[in-house]
Amino acid sequence: MKGADAEDRAEAHLRALGREILHRNYRIPGGEIDLVSRTPQGVLVFTEVRQRGASRHGSAAESVTPRKLALMHRAALTYLTRELGRDDLPCHLEVLTIDGPAATGTLRVIPLD
Repeated sequence: MKGADAEDRAEAHLRALGREILHRNYRIPGGEIDLVSRTPQGVLVFTEVRQRGASRHGSAAESVTPRKLALMHRAALTYLTRELGRDDLPCHLEVLTIDGPAATGTLRVIPLD
């Protein structure tokens, strides 16, 4: 449940920023978006949540590979077309990292524009 704990904290953080959570764990074959949210300005945000309890294998941000980013992009495009019927809506990708315990570690949001 470690991943779910990190996603719970990420969801709470995004809600505190004023975002509406539209979907959690949106899955397509070969990919997933952890959280889909909408800003108060109407921009869709696709968030990958990464948590690392210890730094011996690098930071949470360092665990995001180019392959993961490509899969994330594909899943976001699929969400736009399947769920909303169009792919021209204002949106962006981001990674939310937690370094340390899911409940208390350092949280950081990294935009991927």
